[in-house]
Amino acid sequence: MRQIPLANLLKAGIDSLFLFVMIDEKGRIRHISRAYADILGVPADGAIGKPVKNLIPNTGLPRVLETGQDEVGQLFVLKNGESVICNRLGIRDEGGKIIGAISMALFPDMDQLAKFTLRIKRLEKENELYQRQLAAFKQTPFCLDSIIGNSPYIEKIKETVKKVAKSKLCVLLTGETGTGKEVFANAIHQLSPRCYGNFVKVNCAAIPGELLESELFGYEGGAFSGASKCGKAGKFELANNGTIMLDEIGELPLHLQSKLLRVLQENELERVGGTKTVPLDIRVICCTNQYLGAMTTAKRFRSDLYYRINTVEIAIPPLRDRFEDIPLLCDNFVRKINRIHGCYIEGVSDVMLRHFLRYSWPGNVRELEHVLEQACVMASSGILDESHFDFFLPRVFQGPAPLVPVSEFDTAVEAVEKDAILKALQNTRGNKSQAAAMLNISRSRFYERLRKYNIEAVFQ
Repeated sequence: MRQIPLANLLKAGIDSLFLFVMIDEKGRIRHISRAYADILGVPADGAIGKPVKNLIPNTGLPRVLETGQDEVGQLFVLKNGESVICNRLGIRDEGGKIIGAISMALFPDMDQLAKFTLRIKRLEKENELYQRQLAAFKQTPFCLDSIIGNSPYIEKIKETVKKVAKSKLCVLLTGETGTGKEVFANAIHQLSPRCYGNFVKVNCAAIPGELLESELFGYEGGAFSGASKCGKAGKFELANNGTIMLDEIGELPLHLQSKLLRVLQENELERVGGTKTVPLDIRVICCTNQYLGAMTTAKRFRSDLYYRINTVEIAIPPLRDRFEDIPLLCDNFVRKINRIHGCYIEGVSDVMLRHFLRYSWPGNVRELEHVLEQACVMASSGILDESHFDFFLPRVFQGPAPLVPVSEFDTAVEAVEKDAILKALQNTRGNKSQAAAMLNISRSRFYERLRKYNIEAVFQ
């Protein structure tokens, strides 16, 4: 087979480029592609040796010779009026001296550039989706672990969450302030097919009433004084294909309740000041610490909206009704606080756990976390005992009698603690050091508990 000379192959390759021109150190054209010569209205061979400025007056190639700086992604208007994106690159010898320059277009026309830009945006969106899927894949198997507790109340709620999450039903989470409704809402989202979409949280009580409508439903440009000319997407649009959590739903003004009802019934919305409808595909989770049934009777909450969002109601129990979860919650919060504040707390003493039982916890789980956080930061390391809770104990002794008998509480604490140790040893195949690290307690405390519950012999 006849081999094509390299010089001919290079020349053919350069001619195949859409717009290509090469100049020497004096600014004279040494090569130009046929397509470029045709646009300039000259034969390709006839352009060789002529100053590039004579044929292309607005070229930036001489500037590259003077400055030695490459120019990438530059907009350039051709003689025929078309705009292209081009790169201008210097040609250097072995010593780095500029001996010429080349210019070549990246796209034949702006239409192709627009198509390329749309393709990049589409790929970016796909990449964002894959990143969400990856994050959800990593998080989903453990999302129920964020619900701390194994009391009958909590175990029943976990089962309900697993079943409801797979559906599209609206969920109403009720419970006192501080019971952790957001944790349950997040678990529902993570276990649902929408876990790859956004999880948008809105506190209806934290946003002024005059701003809440535009925050929820968005607005068109110039819809009101001070509005952005480009408009703005609302929280519902941001949650499209995902989940929106409306916290303190009882604080939603009546005129917005009717608009929310339409969103739920029609799966679409209109921005403030807009006329076009925006289609929606979202999961709505509402949270409240109020009794909405009584609010509907008092005409402060629309009954039709109440029945629409109350398709599935999950009542989160207060901490005083799940006292057996207190040891697990303490362990979880201590690990979290150690990580955030750089503390080395090993746990909470049994004496303090008994004091926790005497208290009614009006602030619920959130109050428990804040109490532990203050004690951990002040103690810095070791076991938390009565000396670290001088700010808290007056609340305990001024309160009512213990919620349950101390003996019953001790039994529950021991059962939970023993079960946690057995699971840790099982997960670490009997490795005591790793099990202690998993439970975030010292080895000495861990061995003490092994002896107390006679577990040591089981894993020897």
